[in-house]
Amino acid sequence: MAKEIKLGLGNNWKQFLLLVIVNVFVGGMVGLERTILPQLAEDIYELEAKTVILSFIVIFGVSKAITNYFTGALADRLGRKNLLILGWIIALPIPFILIYAPSWSWIVFANLLLGINQGLTWSSTVVMKIDLVGEKDRGLAMGFNEAAGYLAVGGVAFLTGWVAANYGLIPYPFYIGIVISVLGLIFSIFFIQDTKHHVALESKDSTKPMMKRIFLETSLTNNNLGSISQAGMVNNLNDGMIWGLFPILLAGMGFDLKQIGFVVAVYPTVWGIGQLFTGKLADILPKKGLLFWGMFIQGVALCLMIFASQFSHFIVLSALLGVGTAMVYPTFLAGIAAFTNPRQRAESIGIFRLWRDSGYAIGAILTGLIADAFGINASIGFIAAITIISSLIIKIRMDPE
Repeated sequence: MAKEIKLGLGNNWKQFLLLVIVNVFVGGMVGLERTILPQLAEDIYELEAKTVILSFIVIFGVSKAITNYFTGALADRLGRKNLLILGWIIALPIPFILIYAPSWSWIVFANLLLGINQGLTWSSTVVMKIDLVGEKDRGLAMGFNEAAGYLAVGGVAFLTGWVAANYGLIPYPFYIGIVISVLGLIFSIFFIQDTKHHVALESKDSTKPMMKRIFLETSLTNNNLGSISQAGMVNNLNDGMIWGLFPILLAGMGFDLKQIGFVVAVYPTVWGIGQLFTGKLADILPKKGLLFWGMFIQGVALCLMIFASQFSHFIVLSALLGVGTAMVYPTFLAGIAAFTNPRQRAESIGIFRLWRDSGYAIGAILTGLIADAFGINASIGFIAAITIISSLIIKIRMDPE
């Protein structure tokens, strides 16, 4: 007898919990590089130009952005679970490449694979959780999803920094990635179930109109979807800068690897924990307000980083940046889902994530060029200004709820 399909977090909590665990592994793969890769570029591969060092973020952002789109577009045709498994198969060689890479070009190639892995796995877990919970708890679901992922980013970033400080940059920190990728694949194959039947059930009662030009409307012409897409891109634009330049900035100010690892971990950790609360707020409060204030707080935190000089300053500002990001991240995805018909949801989320994660590449290129020409503080100031402008676009353009 076939199991009756029901929507809601309470009805699907076992599968939901398993997907949260899988997303811990997904986030851990990014945290693997977060603290030590810029240091690796300077110390092991003797790179100096910031544009060259940030090349790994450019390729990561481009490959993840493109994969996000195709994951969304192919989710209904190929199945969410199959795409999730494929993402973990692609992850398996990444830690080995990072350990044995004979040149920086191999590190860049590993990040090409990492971008594909993240696009397939993170997009799949996002869509599957939204499929399971239905309309009522979308924000809460995204809060749990993104919290799990970014707590893992912060935790593994701190752990790899600690391991590198005590045992060296290579190979020991990357052994963690071998364990993560194997566990992610095992869980995805043997414990995760597809959610296509949940989508079919929700679609029967949906009153949201189908979009005729889904790519154009999600990207630009729809006031709500277009506003969310641009903010997502700017959010990851500043995240790409923090990822690539922050460890270099801190090292240049005399902080050691343990201190850098701690500061770098604070931002995604606060971001992750905060989403446990802001996700539910996205179900209760107007999404427009959460998005505006979240982006504005990010911009202010980045501005203040230009004037920071002490370890405690960077801890506080990293936490403030995490608060702002926590306000917007689950709200982005809950908003896209709320304004889209369930039958187009996976594709619309894929388009949003295409623009959002292209911000990594754009941010890395822009900040690298500006840092090489005018210094790191000039890069930070430029990205801070763009982030504040993005918050104003939300304020002016999004429809009131």
